Amino acid sequence: MERKTRRKIVLGVVFATAVAVPSAIAWPSLAAQTPAQTPTQTPAQAAAQTPTRAPRTVTVSSVQQLSAALDVAVPGDRITVAAGRYASGIIKATRSGTGDKPITISAASVGAAEIAGSAQIQLAGVSHVVVQGFVFSSTAGLDVPVGATANRITRNVFQGNKSGAFLSVSADDTEVDHNMFQNKKSAGVYLQVNGPGAHGMAQRVHVHHNYFFNHQFKGDNGGESIRFGLSGRQHGDARGLIEYNLFEKADGDSEAISVKSSNNVVRYNTLLNSRGTISLRHGWGTTVEGNFVIGGRSGIRFFGNNHTVINNVVQDSSGLPMEVGGGEIRDDTNSTTAHEAADHCVVAFNTLVGTGGNVVKYGSGKKFPPSDVTLADNIIVGKGGSAVAGTGGALKFGGNILNGASAGTMPASGFTSADPRLARGAGTVFRLSAGSPAIDAATGSFPQVTLDIDRVARTGTKDVGADEFAASGPQARPLTTADVGPQAP
Repeated sequence: MERKTRRKIVLGVVFATAVAVPSAIAWPSLAAQTPAQTPTQTPAQAAAQTPTRAPRTVTVSSVQQLSAALDVAVPGDRITVAAGRYASGIIKATRSGTGDKPITISAASVGAAEIAGSAQIQLAGVSHVVVQGFVFSSTAGLDVPVGATANRITRNVFQGNKSGAFLSVSADDTEVDHNMFQNKKSAGVYLQVNGPGAHGMAQRVHVHHNYFFNHQFKGDNGGESIRFGLSGRQHGDARGLIEYNLFEKADGDSEAISVKSSNNVVRYNTLLNSRGTISLRHGWGTTVEGNFVIGGRSGIRFFGNNHTVINNVVQDSSGLPMEVGGGEIRDDTNSTTAHEAADHCVVAFNTLVGTGGNVVKYGSGKKFPPSDVTLADNIIVGKGGSAVAGTGGALKFGGNILNGASAGTMPASGFTSADPRLARGAGTVFRLSAGSPAIDAATGSFPQVTLDIDRVARTGTKDVGADEFAASGPQARPLTTADVGPQAP
C-alpha cells in the first residue's frame, strides 16, 4: 500500500563534536562555580586566594609539577601532561573552574599519559574540572566523590584488573563521555554511580558515547558494565541519563546496565553479543527507550513500579527478549536486596524477535507476580513454543502483532496473528517493509511514544513495533566503535 511520508527529523543518530574539549552540553545543567577552600576557610577567604591572572596552557612532566600547576590554576587553565607512565603519587585538584571556563587536566594526546601503579587523581571538593585523554590502569581507579560537582571525565581509557570499580561517581552533574572501559576479568564494575549517605544518589549524571568492552569476570555477580545505584539507594531520585553507549561482550554479569535507583532514562544504547541485559533491578520510574539489543544472551528485564519500556529492538539473542519481573515482595519500601514485583508499567511499541522459547515472560517464578502492566502495540516474533509465558494481576494487552509462536498466556483480545513482514535494514536491524500489517495498526495512543527507533516523529495512527515505516529516509543503526570512545567525533 502507498505510504504517506512522515519523516520529520527530531534527533540525529551520529553526533559531531570537536576532539578538543567541547563546551558544556545543555544536559545536564552545571552547578555554579565555587572556589576551592579548606575546611577552615570561608568561601570569601578561598576566593581571595584564587589567582586572578589570565588563563594559560602549561605542560608538565611529573606528578610534582602537575600538583604545583593545579595548586595555582584559574578558570580556563589547561594543564597538559607529557607522554609517559606515572606510577605513584597523589594528584589533588584543589581549584575549581567555571561552566564556561573549566580547568582541564589533559594527556598530551589521547592515551599518551598513563596513570598506573598506585598513582591517583583526586577531585574532592572541586567543580568544573575536566580529566581528559589518560589511560587509567592504577589500583586506585578514579573517584568523583560527593561534593565534586559538575566535573567531566572524557576520552580516557580504563583498563586492567583492579578490584572494585574502574570509575566511581557520587557527585551531582558529572559528565562521563567518550571513554573506553576494557578487558576486565576481576570482580567489580566498570562504572558505578552512587551518592551521599546510605540512601542518596548523585543527580543528573550524564553517561554518553562510551565504549564498554569485554568484561569477562566469571563469578555469579558483581561484573556489571554500569551499576547505577545500589539496593539501599533504590529510591534515590537520580534523574540520570545513560545514552549512546556501546556495550560489547558485556559478559561479567547477567546485567550489563544495572539500574538500582529511580527516575532515570536509558536510551539509544547498543548491546552487542553480550550476556548482560538492560536491567531495572531496583527503583521506580525509569524509561528504557530506543535501544538496540542484538545477539548474545541479552534482553530487557525490569522490577519495580512505574517503568516505561518503548521503541526498543531485541533480536538475534538466545536469551529472553523481555522479562516482566515478579518479586519476593510487592513494594520494597525498606530498600532491601529483594526483587520487587513490577507494577504499573508500560511495554509498548517494541520489536521483539526471539530465537527460541518464550519471547515475553511474566513473574520470574517468584511469590508476587507483576500487576497492572500493559503490553501493547509490540511486534512479537517467536520460533516455536509460546510467545508469552507467566501471569500476573490486572494485566493489559492490546494491539500486539504475533508471529511464529503460539500466544501462550496472552489472551486472544491482545494480539493479531500475522506476518509483520520484517526485513533487515541498516545495521541488520529488523524493520517494517511495504505492505506490513503493522502500518497504521496501533490501537493505543500512548502519549509518551512520540518518536520511533529512528528518533522520527510518529504522526497520525502509529505503526506497531519500534519502527515507523517510510519508503525512504534516515535509519538509525546500532552504534559501532567509530561512534563511541576516545577517538570518536
